[in-house]
Amino acid sequence: MFRTRFRDEIVAEFLPPVRGRGKDRVIILCDGMPSIPRKQGLCEFLAGKGFWVVYPRWRGAWESGGRLLRRSPHLDILDVIEELPRGLVEIAFRQRFALAPSRIFVIGGSFGGAAAILASLDSRVSKVVANCPVTDWAILDGAERMETSDPNYAAYIRAAFGNAYRLSDADWGKLRGGKFYSPWARRAEITATKVLLFHAQDDPHVPYAGSLRFARETGVRLRSVARGGHLSTEWVVRRYWRGIREFLDHAQ
Repeated sequence: MFRTRFRDEIVAEFLPPVRGRGKDRVIILCDGMPSIPRKQGLCEFLAGKGFWVVYPRWRGAWESGGRLLRRSPHLDILDVIEELPRGLVEIAFRQRFALAPSRIFVIGGSFGGAAAILASLDSRVSKVVANCPVTDWAILDGAERMETSDPNYAAYIRAAFGNAYRLSDADWGKLRGGKFYSPWARRAEITATKVLLFHAQDDPHVPYAGSLRFARETGVRLRSVARGGHLSTEWVVRRYWRGIREFLDHAQ
């Protein structure tokens, strides 16, 4: 895996395609939160299928600078997209990689699923896949109680992960307003053909009902999985790759 930076703050790992068309198709991966950055195996899988793969860290998370949730995280993805045509410079030895992205795809799960859905609103994004995504932050109280008994969830994140997440109580609280970083708040703007959802019906952390309601309201395709809990994005992509590949190949 190579490393680079976008906008001086966003650290990302990346891989060029092993084979295929080469310079035109890019997949950007979005992490959940809190989580440990461990999608390198998925990056290698997707690069082996002929895609450029970019795996950024959110602003305010892990190696990236800034503050988490100071801005909507999907804007980090748009900042990455903005700089892609300039090429990528690997940090260690300053090796330059040229690419000419004509089709950009975003794949994300859980917290990162919200970013993937919101990124679909940008015309430069061809299609997105969202796994067990948070579509409406009204679930927050219940989700926090499942994760920890601490009523101050941002404090729990700071205690459990230290400087891996730079997150203030005030910025975390913005999620409760119903509009910030919310696919549900922007559901009327969604282009249904650009979005594919996966969700397990027995997900204990992000309720399946939220994806079902979002799919019915927007017309996006929802692939329901009977069991599996809070599915990992790598498992979903590998298990359902044939259908995902067909979905991506039909991008305009």
